[in-house]
Amino acid sequence: MVDLQSKLEAKHKIYKLRDALDELEEYDAVYLDTPPAMNFFTLSALIAADQCLIPFDCDDFSKRALYSLLESVEEVREDHNPELEIAGIVVNQFQQRARLPQRLVDELVEDGLPVLEPFLTASVKIRESHEAAMPVPYLAPSHKLARQFFELYDAIEERAG
Repeated sequence: MVDLQSKLEAKHKIYKLRDALDELEEYDAVYLDTPPAMNFFTLSALIAADQCLIPFDCDDFSKRALYSLLESVEEVREDHNPELEIAGIVVNQFQQRARLPQRLVDELVEDGLPVLEPFLTASVKIRESHEAAMPVPYLAPSHKLARQFFELYDAIEERAG
């Protein structure tokens, strides 16, 4: 992957994904899942995107990373993609009975960030789905977390209008 990244960067191919997506006409929406790092692939996806979703795990480290990423998204908007919007922040690993996750989410809301509901609860099903290489709704369709994913999808679609 590192070799591919350096070759693409060297050839100034940062806009290739945007150009390819612009040619698609048969899809209403395309979702891109990028690595959890601000690298060539994430930058290319942000340049190509109309909107982005930002995952947030309920801890202080994730909060600091979130604000850093928000600055990066703003920089991409200013330099490459003035149409880019943050569609929402997806809360992961939420523990309803714990005070820290609720306090952190409340702080995001107080800061005016577009926090999406429902919050995705912490569950071992996520790790099981990664191990099985299968999304939770397919692995365990009746599980609470699968229902939350469907509700979150509906909330995202409703926001997209």
